[in-house]
Amino acid sequence: MDVAEGQNLDIDLVRRYALTTWIFKQGEMVSLMVHLGHRLGLYEAMDGAGPLTAGELASSTGCHERWLLEWLRCHGAAGLLATEDGDVFTLEAEAAAVLARRGEPTYAAAVFANLRPREVVDGLADAFRTGTGLDYDGQGEGSEHAVEAMCGPMSRALFVPVLLPLLDGVGDKLKAGARVLDVGCGTGLALELLADAFPASTYVGYDPSVRAIDTARKRFADRENISVVRAGGEEVPPSGDVDLALTMDCLHDMPRPDRTLAAIREAVTDEGTLVVKEIRSSPHWSANLKNPVLPMMYATSVATCLSSAMSDHDTLGLGTLGLHPERLADLTIEAGFTRFTRHDLDDPTNIYYEVRP
Repeated sequence: MDVAEGQNLDIDLVRRYALTTWIFKQGEMVSLMVHLGHRLGLYEAMDGAGPLTAGELASSTGCHERWLLEWLRCHGAAGLLATEDGDVFTLEAEAAAVLARRGEPTYAAAVFANLRPREVVDGLADAFRTGTGLDYDGQGEGSEHAVEAMCGPMSRALFVPVLLPLLDGVGDKLKAGARVLDVGCGTGLALELLADAFPASTYVGYDPSVRAIDTARKRFADRENISVVRAGGEEVPPSGDVDLALTMDCLHDMPRPDRTLAAIREAVTDEGTLVVKEIRSSPHWSANLKNPVLPMMYATSVATCLSSAMSDHDTLGLGTLGLHPERLADLTIEAGFTRFTRHDLDDPTNIYYEVRP
């Protein structure tokens, strides 16, 4: 995608402004992580303790190991903790003077307070202790709009005009009248984009969020070919008649994405297609460090994605960066799909996958 095309824009300058803007968002999210570290006594627990793993910090603080790992990696990516491998972390004495030692004139951690509604931050702090996070409805009023606000511009630019032509036979099916399923539909942006372009098809969206589904129902009140259901992805019925299924930047938010993928496989036809949009990530810390907003990714995971992914019992607990291409390929194969194609578009945040039975 060339945003400068036909607009007489300097694309390098556009990218510089975009990165500068997102760095400010990164600051907001890392600020929340600093507040949680201060609130939970994590900095004090690390002060003078030397190198620590998430498990060791969990033992000394009573907090949940998986949540601490995401918090630690956010701090490592932000340069607030020293780490070589993303598994072992050290709060250096100089950092402790700023983050842990309340009597020092350089102490600053306490200024990061009241960043989100108090009940949401209370819930996140409890999640560190219990291991159970907040689903999207528990993340504060307006959270149902946050995903579309962040992902909407790129979805509008790439989904229909760029991605769909790459999917063999899908466009023809949509023109003729296909059955489309959007799992994790949120407020309904992807459904709207497809229905505007292919009005002969019928569309159904699934999402467990009360507020997201209420918003989607209002959005589609006058659209007879679009319906939405308040339910999780694993509750999709095994109809076997879906031509195109979607999971747009949401599998990593689900407590059991493996069950959702299995349900989708039972819903699609043997000639059907599943499109998966997921965060660019790697299982390797060194590779993820190339992401200039990696701290924001881990902070967003704690505040939003991992929180949703661990909002139930018996979860995979993936979080924002947990569904890298290798993990996704394994999950789709386990669900009964056999063909897995990666599409790298001009999207710095996401990768798109074409998955077929």
